[in-house]
Amino acid sequence: MTTADSPPRSSRATRYPRGTAVARFLLLFLSALALALALAWATGADAHAAPIEPTEPTAPTAPAEPGTDGGFSVEINGPDGAPSSAIVTLVGITLLSVAPALLLMMTSFTKIFVVLAMTRNALALPSIPPNQVLAGLALFLSLFIMAPVLTEINTIGVEPYLGGEFTFAQAIEAGTGPLREFMLAHTREEDLALMTRAADQANPETPAEVPLLTLIPAFMISELRAAFIIGFVIFVPFLVIDLVVSAALMSMGMMMLPPVMISLPFKILLFVLVDGWGLLITSLIESYTVTS
Repeated sequence: MTTADSPPRSSRATRYPRGTAVARFLLLFLSALALALALAWATGADAHAAPIEPTEPTAPTAPAEPGTDGGFSVEINGPDGAPSSAIVTLVGITLLSVAPALLLMMTSFTKIFVVLAMTRNALALPSIPPNQVLAGLALFLSLFIMAPVLTEINTIGVEPYLGGEFTFAQAIEAGTGPLREFMLAHTREEDLALMTRAADQANPETPAEVPLLTLIPAFMISELRAAFIIGFVIFVPFLVIDLVVSAALMSMGMMMLPPVMISLPFKILLFVLVDGWGLLITSLIESYTVTS
């Protein structure tokens, strides 16, 4: 029993369209299924009606001789005897990977960087200039000093190798000659003797017989010794300024005032007045000038 406020119930007439839609959907689905079965049956009938004839197997081929087509080979040299581009790229990548070690051990970079860092500490400026600036300056000064050596290495080692005149071993032997002469010219005999005794080797009769495994650490020890000597000379005038400022503060009874705060401006003023950077760089470059 319904009231006036409640909604009317749905009658059977309103349900007929929904049932009709379901019936149509089932009819379409059955029709599509029947059509698919008919097509599958027709395809199978055609396949059974026209069987594929088997073909004769192909005869096996004879194995290829070694060195003919089908093998794998890597060409080290090009057609004109020069090394291939792949080998040159591989050598270049290898040199780039060991370039930092070569730069530190076999050039003037270590000595220059140590001297610049000690100069910064003598000025009581632990972070000015920053390490990036000092490393960049040391790098370009090293390239300036090593330019004649690098040019000679390129002339007698790299260019003949790229032109096909030298093998890789011959290019290495020829290219290490100028570098060996540079390191021998700036290595003390005492350091060479020290490394020779440490390696338990016989004393070489000529400089050319010194092996690189002995020459490289001896060269680095000599470079560090020279860098510390230059650093000591740089520290002396700044130490005198610190002593004078400390004595003046003690005489005035200002013992609680840090002497660095008073001496730092005088250190910077002295360094600028004497053109400290110019003198320092000139001294470093002249230390690698070999006098005949």
